[in-house]
Amino acid sequence: MHRQLTESPAHASHTTKVLCEQKARRVGSYAKRTFDLALGFFLLPLLSIPIAVIAVAVKLTSKGSILYWSDRVGRDNRIFRMPKFRTMNLGTPEVATHLLRDPEAHLTMMGSFLRKTSLDELPQIYSVLKGDLSFVGPRPALHNQNDLVVLRTERGVHELIPGLTGWAQVNGRDDLPIPLKVEYDCEYLRKRAFLFDIKILYLTFLKVIRREGVAH
Repeated sequence: MHRQLTESPAHASHTTKVLCEQKARRVGSYAKRTFDLALGFFLLPLLSIPIAVIAVAVKLTSKGSILYWSDRVGRDNRIFRMPKFRTMNLGTPEVATHLLRDPEAHLTMMGSFLRKTSLDELPQIYSVLKGDLSFVGPRPALHNQNDLVVLRTERGVHELIPGLTGWAQVNGRDDLPIPLKVEYDCEYLRKRAFLFDIKILYLTFLKVIRREGVAH
């Protein structure tokens, strides 16, 4: 004689809650992607002239390519290629800027200005439209920043699409040690929502205008 197994009310309630959370995340991801595409295509024509002017200036003031493509760690720790306007001279080691002995010595003539104004990151709109980046999310680690990647993976942050800006960036940017940066990433993971993204974009705008949090 076989007993009929029935799901307890508590287990059923938990299952329903999990399914609702998963559905909410899928809807949130779709809305976030829609917002990224809409904002990206809106900004592209507005920024086309500044991008062209900066490209010419970079080419005329330093040797090498206009864009610098770096290997970055994306969602689920997949590697993708991310562009920036080149701000470092040829031959500069491929490490985080703060690890260079004398970062100023490696900057091009335009490098310091582009970094402090964050204009070097304008080409990353391409990465947003492609889907490698979102406008808001944890900043993508370099492929060799193993300490940052490991901490983010342990805390589940690697499941997020990296962003042009993020909660850590508006709370310190280059000034933050890696463990504290990951704590801010985890806070964003817990609190992520459309209005929270809008708040981060607004705070980013203020940071850029004031040139805060950029060491070099």
